[in-house]
Amino acid sequence: MTEIFEFVVRTLLIGIGATAITDGYALAARRVLGIPAPNWALVGRWVGHLPRGRWIHDSIAKAPAITGETGLGWFTHYLIGIGFAGLLLALAGLSWAREPSLWPALLFGVLSVAAPLLILQPGMGAGVAASKTPNPNQARLRSLINHTVFGIGLFLAARLGVLILP
Repeated sequence: MTEIFEFVVRTLLIGIGATAITDGYALAARRVLGIPAPNWALVGRWVGHLPRGRWIHDSIAKAPAITGETGLGWFTHYLIGIGFAGLLLALAGLSWAREPSLWPALLFGVLSVAAPLLILQPGMGAGVAASKTPNPNQARLRSLINHTVFGIGLFLAARLGVLILP
C-alpha cells in the first residue's frame, strides 16, 4: 500500500470513527443528562446558503430553509470530521496513526474548538464564541466538551485503525 493510499484510508477511518464517537456521546448526553444535541439541519442550512453568497446570518433559525438541509448538515459534519482527521495526520504523520498516542489527538481535538467558536457560530448568528446566545459560557463549555470528546475519538478511531490496517 502506498503512503498516499494509506493516508487517505486512515484519514477516512479516523475521521468517520471520531465523528461517530462524538455523535454517540451527544446521544448519551441527551438521554442521560438532557443536554440538547447539535442541530445539524441548521448547519446544513448555513452551508446551503454559502453558494448563494450568504456567509453571515443574524439568526440561521430564521433564514429560509434549504431543501435537504438535514442531510447536508450531517454530511458536512462528517466531512469536517474527516478533514480534521486529515489535518491531524498531516501534522502528526502516519507514524502517529500506526502507533497512536492520546495526547496529540486530545490536543488537536481541543484546539479544533476554534472552528465553531470563530467560524460556525458567528456565521450562524450566535456571535464569536457564542457571545450572542442566552448563555454563552454554557455554549462554549458544550463546544469544548464536544471537541474534547472528538479528540478522544480521534485516538480511539486511530487505535481501531491499527487493528484494521497493519
